[in-house]
Amino acid sequence: MSPQAIMFFGYSERASQAFWAEPMNALSNGAFILAAIAGFVLYRRSRRRDWAAAALIALVVMIGIGSFLFHTMPQRWTLLADVLPIQFFAFSYFGLALVRFIGARPAVAVGGTLVFLLASFLLVSGLGALLPPSMRASGGYASFVLALFGVAFAVRMRGEGDAAARLVGLAGFVFALSLSLRTLDQVLCQSIPFGTHWLWHLLNALVLYLLLRAVIERTSAN
Repeated sequence: MSPQAIMFFGYSERASQAFWAEPMNALSNGAFILAAIAGFVLYRRSRRRDWAAAALIALVVMIGIGSFLFHTMPQRWTLLADVLPIQFFAFSYFGLALVRFIGARPAVAVGGTLVFLLASFLLVSGLGALLPPSMRASGGYASFVLALFGVAFAVRMRGEGDAAARLVGLAGFVFALSLSLRTLDQVLCQSIPFGTHWLWHLLNALVLYLLLRAVIERTSAN
């Protein structure tokens, strides 16, 4: 694929506007649905009514659907359907983690989430000036890696919820690998025609499952 085509369509696998121009990127979104189902099974086994966990599971389903729509019909509205559920999950999970894993009061959690939102915006702005155009979209997720490691470290330092710390920390490592593969998608276009973005989907589904498990098991233990 030519560099011009890569920049226009955004992903190494897509070479046209056809619905199935990104078969691997599209079908790999099924992993998000499987992650949501696995999370729902854990939720039912916990025998606890937890609306926050249920909402997170629903967001994982929306992430899978939105990403599928974007990778089959790349348009402005499908881009929003792809991006918004991810953002809602990330920032909602951060606020919930402050309350459930670290013991922050709700008002403090809201304030902390707003600070995280601002820090993410500043980090994206700073990285945007340093990264080449083909990698700038991935820069927006760098703050999520830092947040996962930060939450895992804070939980571990608190001396409680070691299981949650391990799950969130593992999610951080998997997400760091996933983000690396997302970043390399266009870089490796010439050697890997179908790209690496589909691996971003598969690994992120694992990340979301680990995070759902951390919340659900934490609730069950209380």
